[in-house]
Amino acid sequence: MQSIFDKIAVYNVWDGKSYNAGYERSEYLATITRYIGNKLIKVLVGQRRVGKSYVLRQIINYLTSVKGVNPQNIFYLNKEYTAFDDVKTSSDLEALFNYYRQQFSLTGKIYIFLDEVQNILNWETFANSYSQDFTAEYELFVTGSNSNMLSGELASMLSGRYVEFEIIPFSIFEFAGIKNLTVNKENFLKYMQSSGLPELFNFEEEELHRHYTEGLRNTIVLRDIVGRHNIKDLSLLEDIFKFLSVNIGNLTSFSSIVNYFKSKQKKTNYETISSYVGFLKDTFIIHQAERFNLRGKQLLGGECKYYLNDLSFKNYLMGNYPSDIGYNLENFVYMQLRRMGYKVMVGVFNDIEINFVLQKPDKTLYVQVCYLLNEKKTIEREFGNLLMIKDNHEKIVISLDDVKFSDYEGIRHIRPWELV
Repeated sequence: MQSIFDKIAVYNVWDGKSYNAGYERSEYLATITRYIGNKLIKVLVGQRRVGKSYVLRQIINYLTSVKGVNPQNIFYLNKEYTAFDDVKTSSDLEALFNYYRQQFSLTGKIYIFLDEVQNILNWETFANSYSQDFTAEYELFVTGSNSNMLSGELASMLSGRYVEFEIIPFSIFEFAGIKNLTVNKENFLKYMQSSGLPELFNFEEEELHRHYTEGLRNTIVLRDIVGRHNIKDLSLLEDIFKFLSVNIGNLTSFSSIVNYFKSKQKKTNYETISSYVGFLKDTFIIHQAERFNLRGKQLLGGECKYYLNDLSFKNYLMGNYPSDIGYNLENFVYMQLRRMGYKVMVGVFNDIEINFVLQKPDKTLYVQVCYLLNEKKTIEREFGNLLMIKDNHEKIVISLDDVKFSDYEGIRHIRPWELV
């Protein structure tokens, strides 16, 4: 146990040092720190390499520098590091944590940070036990790269005892902040043609961007999907991801995907496609926007739309073509709306489509997205679709026009970099 403890000491701040925690993600930090001071488990979820670990370390720096927490009262373990390969189960974690407590004369609350916790078998047993321990004070923060880590029995076990935060790649505003750029159309297009993945900001050459993105995709596919599930057809899984990547923003059904592959002489079936798409969604590499009937106020089955968590997977692996700009813009808007905390759906009203119907507990918003409002028929379509919805909820049209237009019968027009 001493050897493992010596390894973990390297990654902790017990000697009073602070982490080099990278570019401060102030919005996440402000949101998450509002929940500090209770027994709720703070769960940070999101795709690999979007910066969850950095956010955790920023929280630790906040605790030590702002809140005055004794650094020895903070226990941090990142299960991605090979140094902790021996911590395989909740029992291993329990033994290590008890050994840690024996090494220090600790008083007051202990803050427990577990990074990529899904790699520890039965981690929820440890988390549930310490978050609810009434004999001592503990506060837990965990991260994970699989959306199913809080599903089923686990959700029942932790019901009402956790709060979840989705960590998303860097926004246009963070991109501009890191590069010391003004947020405008020119730099927005640079962002759209590159990536929001934090580590890519360390590289300038596009070839390095491509290799990094390819490696990340392979890790997600091979380690997070193939390694956890009984995948019988790896090439099909890769082809499905490619299909969804080049069809972002298009209405898609499992049946249409089956038919597409049949046309390419690749045999598959509805159940396999459904499972493989579900596995991709679990890793956060893609997201699904369901259709919502505005008249019936209900979700519709069948077709839906898919969006990439980060456009790097398309830009560097599939190609970035002039004809794609409208779809890429729609992908950007979708992800920005998720950052803003909305539930994002595709609206259906009679025979027309509303790009996005957004919901929060206290707010509903309708959004249309188009490349340019440069033709009368385009203006009539984008604004007209929204005008058909006769309610008082806010309505917005987003386009890449150089000029910001005046409100049109109560409907606002904004450029994508103004979506906050």
